[in-house]
Amino acid sequence: MIKNYIKIAWRNLWKNKGYSSINIVGLAIGLACCLLIVLYIHDELSYDKYHVNKDRIYRVINSFEDNEKLIRRNVWGVAPIGPALKADFPEVKNVVQFSGVTSISLKNKEKVFQEERVFFMDSTAFDVFSWKVLAGNPTTALTAPYTAVLTASTAKKYFGNENPIGKTLEGGLAAGRADPGLYKVTAVIEDVPTNSHFTFDALLSMNTFKQARSDIFDSWGYVDFYTYILVSDQFNLSNFNKKIPQFLKKHVASAEGKFNFYLEPMLDAYMHSSAGRQPGVTGSVQNLYIFAIIGLFILFIACVNFMNLATSRSMERAKEVGVRKAIGASHRNLILQFMFESLALVFIAALLALLLVIILLPSMEAFAGKHFAWSSLFNLTTFSIFLGIVTITGIIAASYPAFILARFKPVEVLKGTFKTAAGGQFLRKGLVIFQFGLSIVLIAGTCIVFSQLYHLQHTNLGFQKDQMLVIDYNFDDGVNKNLEAIKNTFKRDKDVIAVSSSRSVPGTFFPNAGTEIETKEGKMTMLGPALFEVDIDFIPNMGIEMVAGRAYSRDFPADTAHSMIINEAAAKLWGYNNPQDIIGKRFTQWGQEGQVIGVVKDFNYMSLHNKVEPLALRLSPWSSKFITIKLQQANQPETIARIEKIWTSLAPQIPFNYTFLDQSFKRQYEADYRFQRIFTTFSGFAIFIACLGLLGLVTYTAQQRTKEIGIRKVLGSSVFGIMQLLSLDFIKLVIIAICIAIPVAYWAMGKWLNNFAYHIDMQWWMFGIAGVSALFIALTTVGYQALKAAKANPVDSLRDQ
Repeated sequence: MIKNYIKIAWRNLWKNKGYSSINIVGLAIGLACCLLIVLYIHDELSYDKYHVNKDRIYRVINSFEDNEKLIRRNVWGVAPIGPALKADFPEVKNVVQFSGVTSISLKNKEKVFQEERVFFMDSTAFDVFSWKVLAGNPTTALTAPYTAVLTASTAKKYFGNENPIGKTLEGGLAAGRADPGLYKVTAVIEDVPTNSHFTFDALLSMNTFKQARSDIFDSWGYVDFYTYILVSDQFNLSNFNKKIPQFLKKHVASAEGKFNFYLEPMLDAYMHSSAGRQPGVTGSVQNLYIFAIIGLFILFIACVNFMNLATSRSMERAKEVGVRKAIGASHRNLILQFMFESLALVFIAALLALLLVIILLPSMEAFAGKHFAWSSLFNLTTFSIFLGIVTITGIIAASYPAFILARFKPVEVLKGTFKTAAGGQFLRKGLVIFQFGLSIVLIAGTCIVFSQLYHLQHTNLGFQKDQMLVIDYNFDDGVNKNLEAIKNTFKRDKDVIAVSSSRSVPGTFFPNAGTEIETKEGKMTMLGPALFEVDIDFIPNMGIEMVAGRAYSRDFPADTAHSMIINEAAAKLWGYNNPQDIIGKRFTQWGQEGQVIGVVKDFNYMSLHNKVEPLALRLSPWSSKFITIKLQQANQPETIARIEKIWTSLAPQIPFNYTFLDQSFKRQYEADYRFQRIFTTFSGFAIFIACLGLLGLVTYTAQQRTKEIGIRKVLGSSVFGIMQLLSLDFIKLVIIAICIAIPVAYWAMGKWLNNFAYHIDMQWWMFGIAGVSALFIALTTVGYQALKAAKANPVDSLRDQ
């Protein structure tokens, strides 16, 4: 019996190669898209799960309430909280702290690199985290000052195939954290897995930091540390939270009750944390939901298409069913036969889907910015999910056509009076509305995503970002001592308009600074705005507008020690809605005191995901890390070559590390561009599969109306008239889909846009493009099949009458 099923199934597949190909390709693309999305989601949800004690690791989230009762939550915090937690809470078994990310120049002989992903970390790092050690003793690796742990790729970069253990690297200044010195390599670990919420290329011992800045490790006001704790198996978070107020009171950690903290599970760090100042990148649960929904819709559309295309051939196979029933075939045998045929198609589609995934995986990696190992494709979890999807898809997609075809009555079929049920027609039309409604939502979503990302790139940020070449010299003492001479040398180049220096530029790391400013009531109030340490030329060079007071000037020597400029948001934070009112008010900050001399217009020094935060611009050129050069034209190779030559002659000890400000600022939106690429790609696949579904329904309708079309042609109907007859019903369905989809798209994309503090307003034309595109796609798909039906010879359709 099974042999007979296989033989008949093969004959039908081979006889109808076109139908079989469309069905298999549509379902294969659906399954492949679904599997790729499963891989992506599985990777996103796997972050930090490789740590042995993953369920017992928590981190401290610091919260601070400002004068406007706005609570800011940051992962970045203070040093004393770590030892205090270990001492006061028996359930805290271990603590590891590490600094904010550090930029440091490392050198081995002629090999010099500026490392941007380095942390100063406690020696307890390997007691809490589970990074695989390849060489060295993890227990003592970070105990002594000026010791370093390198990842395998970093060790190879500096030492090649030599054993790096015991060798030294010459380290430059780590501003605010460590003086230059020789770092002894004490351990090598495997490269940190990419599914980690923070990654690094090297770890330096925290005792190096302590040796240079021992005072700040007892300060509850100096922020530069991430604190992670390992708790006992019996740890109860609710009980722990009840003890926090007493803990803060004991250590006098909360000034005026405004400082607080709570614990966050490490497994929530990547996907579920809303805190600021993260040690690495974070994911988006919302994006995962969007991709999961798109994946399910693609699979659903593929199943519907499969069923539609199968039932569209029902008229073609109706006589076969009638004859087989007339000669004794049972209802059960017919169901099994058609189920077997459909499952054979699903099985072939599944194999093709796996092949497509293997072919498309490199492209998916490029789109997603991830590396998917082959093991992730064929591991038990992924394979089980895929097998489950294929099985469920096969049963659903095969059952409906099998039961429909097996239900045909032989008498009606053989007499030619067979008609399909009206309920089936309504179901198929409803599915077309759903398919095109989804397509319209995806097209509108694509328009809005592109428009928002265009807005991110072209909106006025309040500063000059184009044609700005930024040299990162990493606080080099030799450069900072000769800063004015270096700037003046650059200014003599014919393509250089202006030059400035600063510790931070928009889009890069910046510290926060405890700052007291006099309020309207005459009270000195301490708050912690962001801080840019700049030179005199920074504000005019960056094109930042003054709204009150004046900028720093060489005409006022006192500016170097007794003046400060803030932005509008900072003025409001201290209670001055009119920026002019804060001019002349007293301030103290990091050992300096004086008067506020100016207020700049708010500019977006962070991404447009965030509102402009309070900012102080402190005149401190000797703390600079960057030189910013405004050019006549950007990306001119000759100009860059001349600047590099000048730099090499002035600072031969520092590599010429440069970028353009617009490019570095754009890197903040890498996750958004990644979302755009993935969303657009899978939206395209969903629309393509929806077109196959429409093709199936048009084919089915044309078959149902074959005799009607023949009679109309005999009576003189034109080809255009018949095309119009067949197309009009489907255009109505698409119009209904447009009416349903536009409100859904407006609501869904509104939710997505709320992730940005500054976003576009959705315009009617975005939805208009989606509607017109859907109509065009429908007309193209329907038109082809309608033209084919209209041109058919009426003799062929009427000869059995």
